[in-house]
Amino acid sequence: MSKTFSSSPANEVAIERYKRVFQKFASVEKNGEKLMTKDDFVNAIAPGEDYKRLQRSQYGVLFNVADQSKNGLLSLSDFVVFENLLTRPDAEYEIAFRLFDTTGSGKITREQFKQILSANIGTDEIPFDFECEWLKLYTGGKSVTHEMPYKEFAQLLKGLQAERLRQAFKFYDTQVSGYITPDEFKKIIVDIAGHKLSDHVLDNLPTLSNLYAGSKISFANVMAFYNVIREMDMVERIIRKAISNTKDGAITKADFLNTAARETRFSLFTPMEADIVFHFAGLENSTGKLSLGDFGRLLESKWEHAAAPVTVAVQPEIKHGAIHDLLKGSSKHCASPLFYFTDGFLLGSISGAVGATVVYPIDLVKTRMQNQRSKVVGELLYKNSIDCFKKVIKNEGVLGLYRGLGPQLVGVAPEKAIKLTMNDLVRNMTTDKDGNISFTSELLAGGIAGGSQVVFTNPLEIVKIRLQVAGEAAKSLDAPRPGAIAIVRNLGILGLYKGASACLLRDIPFSAIYFPVYAHLKKDFFKEGPDHRLTIGELLMAGAIAGMPAAYFTTPADVIKTRLQVEAKKGQSTYNGIGDAARKIYTEEGFRAFFKGGPARILRSSPQFGTTLMVYEMLQRAFPFDSSPEAANKAMGTHVAPAEDLSYLQSKNALKILLDVHYKFGVVPSDVKLPGIANA
Repeated sequence: MSKTFSSSPANEVAIERYKRVFQKFASVEKNGEKLMTKDDFVNAIAPGEDYKRLQRSQYGVLFNVADQSKNGLLSLSDFVVFENLLTRPDAEYEIAFRLFDTTGSGKITREQFKQILSANIGTDEIPFDFECEWLKLYTGGKSVTHEMPYKEFAQLLKGLQAERLRQAFKFYDTQVSGYITPDEFKKIIVDIAGHKLSDHVLDNLPTLSNLYAGSKISFANVMAFYNVIREMDMVERIIRKAISNTKDGAITKADFLNTAARETRFSLFTPMEADIVFHFAGLENSTGKLSLGDFGRLLESKWEHAAAPVTVAVQPEIKHGAIHDLLKGSSKHCASPLFYFTDGFLLGSISGAVGATVVYPIDLVKTRMQNQRSKVVGELLYKNSIDCFKKVIKNEGVLGLYRGLGPQLVGVAPEKAIKLTMNDLVRNMTTDKDGNISFTSELLAGGIAGGSQVVFTNPLEIVKIRLQVAGEAAKSLDAPRPGAIAIVRNLGILGLYKGASACLLRDIPFSAIYFPVYAHLKKDFFKEGPDHRLTIGELLMAGAIAGMPAAYFTTPADVIKTRLQVEAKKGQSTYNGIGDAARKIYTEEGFRAFFKGGPARILRSSPQFGTTLMVYEMLQRAFPFDSSPEAANKAMGTHVAPAEDLSYLQSKNALKILLDVHYKFGVVPSDVKLPGIANA
């Protein structure tokens, strides 16, 4: 292979990245030149690998492709050539060919193939019959042999798994009955495809015998299972297409087969293959209707496409073997906690300010209605919320509807930022690896979100309330209206937290009701998911509807809080805490007084939170907490693979064909010496 590359900007950027990685990991220096050992090489191409599914020695096999001089050390040029090889669309086959072509002749003989495959299968595994008719079709018989060039060898590798499967079944089916035991079936599948399947499927492989009558597994069952694995990319596409045509996000076996018939030119899946897909995906769901989350249990999640570093759409793509990862639905961000909270405050502040401004006139009417005690002292000032609205405009002008908005906007920053960020944070912490969260955890997240805001919002809210009622007092007494600074001075530090316990009594249950209802409306009613990003209208409706029960059922606590925070007029009752206020309100005004301003509270909270949450989620999409280009693209429905992650995926995927040859490829005994293949 030539060591020269085109000078396009993309290639120049890639080469610079290769150089940075090489300089970072190369540990040997000779004659002023840095060199890589095999360990250095593995560290560079597989950072963060846990070596549970793939062993370190298997990554080491790739070193032999990169080590063109065969001296056990890589130069920068060798490393760049190898990394460039990984970007080729046929890199997996090219690497396999180079490993089997031990002489470097550009062709592989039958003996070379036998030597390499035998050494990597080992003596304790199911043997491969090198005298089979299938292999002779590629390499010729004993009298006439045929050397395989690259493309012919690649075709052989594609069919090798099916031949190994046939031979393995025959090995166990000694009675030629056409059946093997569930344990024998598991041994075969682990040998040929264990690296592709999830632990969920591997653990339940023997249950395939329960799918049909009898306790054994037929050759037809085994081949159907193999075909499902081989065509899993198409299985995923058909599942996605079928689910996109449903209202509830779940499909039956008939839906799958009908969609397959419409979307493929020829019949691709047999009824038995559909049975197998639904059997393993539905082991924990016996309803017969499966969702994307159920199908996400099929494949090992580590196998992903390693494409060129270009922007691709996330929505229509489920990466091979990565269904589970994409369907978690987790909103966890990669940024540090400090960065998370900083951005959370900013986005929460903006969205909260928009929501508060939209509904502030309703909030002012609500406050004045709740503070009205004319049944005890004086005459009825306002007949109802509409009458209050009209009189405010008449007596104080349109701007009177926005009295106290300044402190409200100042207070909205910490209030909404803390509430929204804390709810997201606690939900993320209590969400399991499959993206599920219990109802108790949802209530806990909402309650913590509501309680955490009070320390910042109570002082600003008491100032806002007193400014809101100051207009009516000034009008009736013909006195100057007090400003925010005067109110703060009059209250003092302790006075700013008057009614805080009532504020907690209101805000904790409000958020505990609101956020779970909002989440379930999005998920269960509007069907938010990987295939459906909610529109602005849907987000607005979900937020507004969720605000209705949360606002109304917490109105009594809001009434008590308002009474505690507003300075009583002459002749009005004063209150000494929540219990005293509740008792006096009930005695003097009756039970209905606890729901004064309830409709206005709904009219305020419903559109306010609908607007706030809609703006918040739209801002999150446009400006995610992780400000990296990857996160920004992901939030907008696109994904750019980070360069370092891309190399890792390319290296991992380069082993796929070798693992299809045998899952232990590269794990050879230390006493076996192979030409061109380094020992483990």
